[in-house]
Amino acid sequence: MLLELKDVRTVFKTEKGEVTSVDRVSIRLEKGETIGIVGESGCGKSVTSLSIMRLLGKNGSIREGEIRFMDKDLAKLSEAELRLIRGGDIAMIFQEPMTSLNPVFTIGNQLTEAIRLHTDLRGKAAEGYAIEMLEKVGIPRPEAIMKSYPHSLSGGMRQRVMIAMALSCKPKLLIADEPTTALDVTIQAQILNLMKELREEMDTSIMLITHDLGVVAEMADKVVVMYAGQVVEETDVFTLFEQPLHPYTQGLMRSIPHIETDAEEMLASIPGAVPPLSNMPKGCRFHTRCEFAVGKCLSEAPMLLPVQEGHEVRCWMAQDPVAWKTREEGAI
Repeated sequence: MLLELKDVRTVFKTEKGEVTSVDRVSIRLEKGETIGIVGESGCGKSVTSLSIMRLLGKNGSIREGEIRFMDKDLAKLSEAELRLIRGGDIAMIFQEPMTSLNPVFTIGNQLTEAIRLHTDLRGKAAEGYAIEMLEKVGIPRPEAIMKSYPHSLSGGMRQRVMIAMALSCKPKLLIADEPTTALDVTIQAQILNLMKELREEMDTSIMLITHDLGVVAEMADKVVVMYAGQVVEETDVFTLFEQPLHPYTQGLMRSIPHIETDAEEMLASIPGAVPPLSNMPKGCRFHTRCEFAVGKCLSEAPMLLPVQEGHEVRCWMAQDPVAWKTREEGAI
């Protein structure tokens, strides 16, 4: 097991008091595996990834649980120990590369700094390796790009630089937070293909944070669906698309346009919005938006339990085969 989150609870201090952003999340990731974490904005995906890296800012902290990476609990390591792991064994591609790259330093300066910090390469050797990594991610004229500043590159080029920087130290785990959100579909396909090639070449595990189920279908081996800071469904990618069980997952699936959909047909949407962290509903957190909610859903919070081998769901109805069958027949 490369990475295992055990009942992780991440909290933030606010003017209105302490709020829980990630609520007892457990995730397991094997070596060479890709896991997709999906859900709407505000559901806790990015905070989960930032908890692994311990990049929560001064107001955030991991209050409970363990984050075990190669038999080390990252939640208990000192800042000095974490600096040796960040960028080396664990690398992260952030959602917007323009905010992650320093605008006053050249691409070469920033790329070689990471290489010098986590490898034995120095001087010309580090610079040559940086050029090699830029070539590997498909950047033309890498020698010229080394001398360029971030603002002079396109969004796709900046994202490739971030991937080159993340993979330059051959990490065992790559966390990609919405790596293709701001890119057009052509560049998105190139970035995803690049990540797959590098995963196979370096045997790197990938945690892919996204709201795009098409990206999940393309990349992931298994999927974690999050809602309001909790995992509501987890299974392999094929089962998720063929047999989604949680009403929230089903709502996400219905909102995807299909090639056979009539041009005049309206896409389905999930009513309402993710509840605020400071005012979570009692019972199931999704019941305020769920068309199948019953009395039990309003008062009792369901646990994340297996409904079949390798498939866990946080839903009272999905855990009750009789109720689920009745619902499918239209009685509820």
